[in-house]
Amino acid sequence: MQPVLETRVPDGFDLWPVAEVEPAGFLPLSGGLSPAEVGTAVMCIVGCNDIDPEDDPANDRPPRPADPLGSFLHGLLTFDTLFAAGGLRVTDDSTGTTFLPGCCDGLEDWRTWHQLLDEDGVLWFGHDPVSPVAKRFGDIVQLTVDAAQSDSPVIELSVTDLRRLLIEAERDLTAFLMLATDWTHQHLPPAHRAPVIAALARVLDLPEPAVPPQQ
Repeated sequence: MQPVLETRVPDGFDLWPVAEVEPAGFLPLSGGLSPAEVGTAVMCIVGCNDIDPEDDPANDRPPRPADPLGSFLHGLLTFDTLFAAGGLRVTDDSTGTTFLPGCCDGLEDWRTWHQLLDEDGVLWFGHDPVSPVAKRFGDIVQLTVDAAQSDSPVIELSVTDLRRLLIEAERDLTAFLMLATDWTHQHLPPAHRAPVIAALARVLDLPEPAVPPQQ
């Protein structure tokens, strides 16, 4: 199980260094990313929330700043509810089956998987053209790659294994957040560092890291 972000790099992006990634692919988040990959992940998260205030139905956010960096970060720093396209990717190495996040999935909701640890239930992550679904039956969790297909590949795991995998996924997210915290001190001006770190912690549903300020 890996926490992943959907990747996209806008043409001509030059606010900070980013890595080359596959368009419409997934970037696993962990403590093993390079600085350029961290830059890509931050850019993807910021991009998911880069919505003009006038296009916001609530329309209660301040206008965009004029400078390019402040303008790009504006949504991340002003939205009450943040979004990060992606989720948890699960791979069964014995069969090669991969369960991917769906169109209705977001990394900010990764803790909803814990519902399956407490009781039988169903989590829907998308709809046509692909409908990934996770269901718990007793002590077994079934991950159906595409519930709209009668012959869809399925991954089965025990509730005990799911609990272990979620602990490991949280560990990966926490390690990534620490990398991203260090990254902000290298690539963002001082005024933006603390707000960006706080926003990244919110979108990953993690405690804000207690990191002393760097000069």
